[in-house]
Amino acid sequence: MPAITSSTCRLVVLISGRGSNMQTIVNTVREQGLPAQVCAVIANKADALGLHWAREQGIQATLVAHRDYATRKEFDQALAQAIDAHRPDYVLLAGFMRVLTPEFVEHFNGRLLNIHPSLLPAFPGLHTHEQALAAGVQWHGCTVHFVTPVLDHGPIVAQGAVPVLADDTPDTLAERILGVEHHLYAQVVRWLAEGRVSLDAMQRVHVHGVASRSFAVAPPESPWITTSKN
Repeated sequence: MPAITSSTCRLVVLISGRGSNMQTIVNTVREQGLPAQVCAVIANKADALGLHWAREQGIQATLVAHRDYATRKEFDQALAQAIDAHRPDYVLLAGFMRVLTPEFVEHFNGRLLNIHPSLLPAFPGLHTHEQALAAGVQWHGCTVHFVTPVLDHGPIVAQGAVPVLADDTPDTLAERILGVEHHLYAQVVRWLAEGRVSLDAMQRVHVHGVASRSFAVAPPESPWITTSKN
């Protein structure tokens, strides 16, 4: 785990699109007065709307376009160099749609976190909401985890769940989960900023002073609660 050597936890956020989770992180840090700073936002796509938003907030926003590099390794090397310039304590993937090389992950070992739209280890990869509906699961959600070289795998920091409704589509499910993502990532950033998060020798996450790292949205009905009249 990184040793935060100053009173401020330095964060770099990576995005590929509008960066709604990034915006929530920035607003949470500012509104709650957390001992943290989003030092930079970096995107791999020139049309990522989150870059414009970050610049409006006075945050350094940088484009490292993956299409400018012949190989994934070359892109990851350039990306790591851009990140290192800000000396972050943690690097947060927030809708960053790139598979990272093992060398990149190892470089930021213990400092690289991601949010994935499923209750890992269920449904890694893409199209998680379609996978969940096809499988018929009754709860779906999102996971903040430390990144390892194995895709969508790594020590779980926290999870949030929503009920799957009978008339759900991938879009409605995604929209409902996005609100949970915002809450979940903001909470994890608070724990990171406060120095509560650690990994033990077995690569299990511990959050000091926190009994539960799970969050759930109540279903609209409680089918296990019935009212009968004699």
